Amino acid sequence: MLEAITEGVSNLMGLSLEAHDLHWYHMTARASVAYVLVLALVRLGHKRFLGKGSAFDVILGILLGSVASRAITGNAPFFPTMAACAVLVVLHAIFARLSFRSRWFSLVIEGSPKTLIRDGTLDKEAMRATDLSEDDLLEALRTQGKKDPTEIQLAQLERSGKVSAVAKTPEAKILDVAVEAGVQTIRIRVH
Repeated sequence: MLEAITEGVSNLMGLSLEAHDLHWYHMTARASVAYVLVLALVRLGHKRFLGKGSAFDVILGILLGSVASRAITGNAPFFPTMAACAVLVVLHAIFARLSFRSRWFSLVIEGSPKTLIRDGTLDKEAMRATDLSEDDLLEALRTQGKKDPTEIQLAQLERSGKVSAVAKTPEAKILDVAVEAGVQTIRIRVH
């Protein structure tokens, strides 16, 4: 019974065929099985893989797609290729764990954030080192609803490649204090 099922799956997926001999139904079956297996692998791996978007995570996505596609198209043996996908996910999980435990390893794998604006002043050297033009930085600020770099306390190019910005806290200046009929009035200006 098990032998018949195994043979049926092998025939459906065309596991004994060369890539040029595969039909649409072989590819469809391979794609379905590959999808389920890769989805299971990703779910067993770290959730950060799809949510974080750092180069460390993007590389896994590209490699998984590339390797899995070879299994689907028949350019590599199906199950050994799925095993290679599993190894990639396990390595990613190990590296993520090492990055969590070791600051040094984290910096090597994911890099460090770069300060682009401090106290409203653009750091041209940091921008040059990160290949981020002033126009690119201003665009990133605008997408966060911030227009004027002089109003930014701190902006950094994060390890994920995104720009984060913290606006300056407005300063209050007392303009006038008056007391009339037992009521104290204070006029302030916030800028």
